Amino acid sequence: MEKRRLGQSSLEVPPITFGCNVFGWTADEKTSFALLDAWLEAGFNFLDTADAYSRFHPGNQGGESETIIGNWMQARGNRDKVIIATKLGLEMGPGKKGLSRTYMQTAVEDSLRRLQTDHIDLYQSHRDDPETPIEETLSAYGELIKQGKVREIGASNFSADRLAEALKISREKGLPRYQSLQPHYSLVERGEFEGPLEDLCVSESIGVIGYFSLASGFLTGKYRSRDDLAGRTRGPRVEKYLNDYGFGVLKALDEVAHRYEAKPGQIALAWLIARPSVTAPIASATNLEQLAELVEAADIELDVDSIQKLDAASKPG
Repeated sequence: MEKRRLGQSSLEVPPITFGCNVFGWTADEKTSFALLDAWLEAGFNFLDTADAYSRFHPGNQGGESETIIGNWMQARGNRDKVIIATKLGLEMGPGKKGLSRTYMQTAVEDSLRRLQTDHIDLYQSHRDDPETPIEETLSAYGELIKQGKVREIGASNFSADRLAEALKISREKGLPRYQSLQPHYSLVERGEFEGPLEDLCVSESIGVIGYFSLASGFLTGKYRSRDDLAGRTRGPRVEKYLNDYGFGVLKALDEVAHRYEAKPGQIALAWLIARPSVTAPIASATNLEQLAELVEAADIELDVDSIQKLDAASKPG
């Protein structure tokens, strides 16, 4: 399998990242173990999680996803075969959020404990923290790297200006640099990333591992009308795509998928993988059938005509 260097980091990753936000939410531990086993057996090993997953689910406290991954690695004895990316910064309780040095020192220990490991391969700022000086955050990351607790660092949900400022401070102060960015990016969500942010990532060799790559399942084609939303966990997130624009993207996906004897979701991922700026889009699965589709998407190489068709149908605005 083709491996891609993540930015200028030491990490070589496969072309798709498994999004572990479903663990402890729509996938229980037994199902999560089966998904992780199948993912590794298929030759993929890049996992993205966060301390806050899945605090958003009623009854959860946060840390459920990391805990499941940690239990799996402990049970399988395979920590050295897996690349773990996790994040910090979102609220985990009263006074437990942000990117201050003090909080980062606490958050990393909590994540290491849940993951049952002594290091995190990619530690990411889940969201920009305007209340903490960038230099303080990068300096704290530097300390964690020196201690061997973190290998590389990344950013998520940063604007072009703030990411550029962080890179400038890294250069001027000799501090660790963000090697990756996690933006919201898919065929139906192009406006936020494309433009100054994408240009910056290309010019600075920042690896891109965008989230919601399948637009909460809309790009798989399983939501064709409002009736399809009934009883679906992610239904409320998909409703905004049920319009002429969204249906136009699905039509183009259907046409290209037919040409490749593939499924719409696989083509949506293949389009992302083909973007010069993208390293490994993040996608999730809650059953083995969905996971098999993700695996097969990595083998699809879209031709120029197919990419142009999808570009035209999904053009922002």
